[in-house]
Amino acid sequence: MSVKKRNPRIRPVFKVSAIDDQEKFKPLPPPSGSPPYRLNIERVLPGIDQNKLVFHMVGDTGSLRLPGFQRLVANEMTLQYQNAITDADRPQFLFHLGDVVYNFGQASQYYDQFFSPYKNYPAPIFAIPGNHDADVDPLDPEKPQSLDAFRAVFCNTEVKSIDLAGDTNRKTNIQPNIYWTLRTPLADIIGLCSNVPKFGTVTEEQKDWFINELKTLSAGKKALIVCIHHSPYSADINHGSSLHMQRLLDEAFSAANVLPDIVFSGHVHNYQRFNKTYPGGKVVPFIVAGAGGYSDLHELAEPNDPQFPDESSLLNDVELKNYCDEAHGFLKIKLSKEKEGIVLSGEYYTIPHTDLSNTGATLYDSFTVSIN
Repeated sequence: MSVKKRNPRIRPVFKVSAIDDQEKFKPLPPPSGSPPYRLNIERVLPGIDQNKLVFHMVGDTGSLRLPGFQRLVANEMTLQYQNAITDADRPQFLFHLGDVVYNFGQASQYYDQFFSPYKNYPAPIFAIPGNHDADVDPLDPEKPQSLDAFRAVFCNTEVKSIDLAGDTNRKTNIQPNIYWTLRTPLADIIGLCSNVPKFGTVTEEQKDWFINELKTLSAGKKALIVCIHHSPYSADINHGSSLHMQRLLDEAFSAANVLPDIVFSGHVHNYQRFNKTYPGGKVVPFIVAGAGGYSDLHELAEPNDPQFPDESSLLNDVELKNYCDEAHGFLKIKLSKEKEGIVLSGEYYTIPHTDLSNTGATLYDSFTVSIN
């Protein structure tokens, strides 16, 4: 079997032929909770460890075609939970980076694309919506509003059974809004909603909320994590980098005078790890983890391809450190309280794209962020 040649690319790209479809923006549903839209994890996981936090993270899991990849990813995360040697190594929850259900976030697809594949996953699942979750099929006779089903599953007012779950016994979650913050003992995880357009869009109201969260939460001695579905930086040939998301984050970080410790996104169906060096020297990893199950993966652009230029100054100080564009996979994130501060470590596990037999996940990449 031939081995794919390693792509030498070290910078993200923009896609020349991309269509910026901002007209697809959908108004957000009302919040299910009160401002500032924070959920203390103790409401879902009472007695959680105050000195160690472990969780899975994955995006773009839904799939109408070849759903076997999604089930393999879900099964491997379940096995990691079940086979953890110690409680301290066992993931306490899964944080989903969006695109739970393709192609229009339909309630009728939630069983096949979410509840059934994750039937045996024993931990709570939190989520931010992706563009497919927020989109609406104009031909749907039920005429749902954007994010109706997502809101019912993840942003309910109480933990309870839901008909969409069928025989899986998974309950609803109680996230207070479509964009929200998960508060844990070691990290505050800010989850944004970047809507339907191909390169994302965020309203001024949400942006103002985001800036205030950055200012307020940075005062705590915790890791500050930002999650957004559309990838600000990417080197792939399907989407490329999102100028809209770059501007959103840069303007918010500048207005708050705060930088997060790490940024996670999905949307692009592969794994990419970038480091961005900001003025002053802080290095912030930008992780793309959108290979959670959708059948088609997105390859990286070859160097010097005129359709995917990387010369823009907007891409300066951003370096691609590692990638995987030929296998599905998921992240396992660990945070621990040490004498010198909090240490965040990440592990990315892959599952062969060409083999639907359950051969096990393989550690592909790892990284560490020290948070003082």
